[in-house]
Amino acid sequence: MARHMFHVAMAAAIGFLGSWATAGFGATSMADILNNAPADAWRPIDPANLLYLDLPKGRVIIELAPAFAPHHVENIKRLARAGFFDGLAVVRVQDDYVAQWGNAEAKRPLGGAQTRLKAEFSRQFGAREPFTALPDKDVYAPIVGFSDGFPTARDPSSRRTWLAHCYGMVGVGRDKDADSGSGMELYAVIGHAPRHLDRNVTLVGRVVRGIEWLSSLPRGTGDLGFYKTPPEMTPISRLRIAADLPLSERIHLEALRTDTPTFAALLNNRRFRSDDWYKRAAGRIDLCNMPLPVRDAPTK
Repeated sequence: MARHMFHVAMAAAIGFLGSWATAGFGATSMADILNNAPADAWRPIDPANLLYLDLPKGRVIIELAPAFAPHHVENIKRLARAGFFDGLAVVRVQDDYVAQWGNAEAKRPLGGAQTRLKAEFSRQFGAREPFTALPDKDVYAPIVGFSDGFPTARDPSSRRTWLAHCYGMVGVGRDKDADSGSGMELYAVIGHAPRHLDRNVTLVGRVVRGIEWLSSLPRGTGDLGFYKTPPEMTPISRLRIAADLPLSERIHLEALRTDTPTFAALLNNRRFRSDDWYKRAAGRIDLCNMPLPVRDAPTK
């Protein structure tokens, strides 16, 4: 039964690409596809699920994924509203790996947040849940694709799904105990996708803008990229939920929907590059090599 479900899902994915990738899209570049995308190919990013991480040189904007880690997302929101992260720092930057901030030992207001939570590494998925499968094989999971704009993996035999450690994904730091994380320490992937961490860490979202303010920081010289002294650390000005700010202070963003003909065309374009520069198209793509575009919402 599980093998049958797998082949059905993959056949559906290939059919999805074949029927949508060329319908109405004669464009050969990513820019052309996005420029010709209809308004309903984009979704507004809910400000209730947007975090603004303000650093001295710029703002990092993170879209949270409550559908995958509801308890951790709620805990992080409580911490943000309590001002827990304000004045803390980026404490670790490991080359080709992660940038980490926060402090699980800090004696600060928690706003009712918990200091330990049960891990949310994966969850059950339903038949009607939005999911656009990638037609190419994956090393780490039976099926991979995109759900509500996030890179995800699935196991049809157990009906479990989980977020994948692609570039820009945000996870919860923990100790050896799987249930020792809370969101008081967070990290963002700034290097080659460490997919071996999938289902070993609770992922809570992805950076949708400003990843350069984390990826360009000096690398830590201590073990695992931790900074050895406080002066090396980058201070956090503040971390806020966009919905808690006045409209005039929000950045209104839209993400390309991953369940549309536009995304199918974009996916096909990335797999079969026809730009003048390319001499040989790969004909396949890795989950973490697929762009997930975000733009400023058009002004009305």
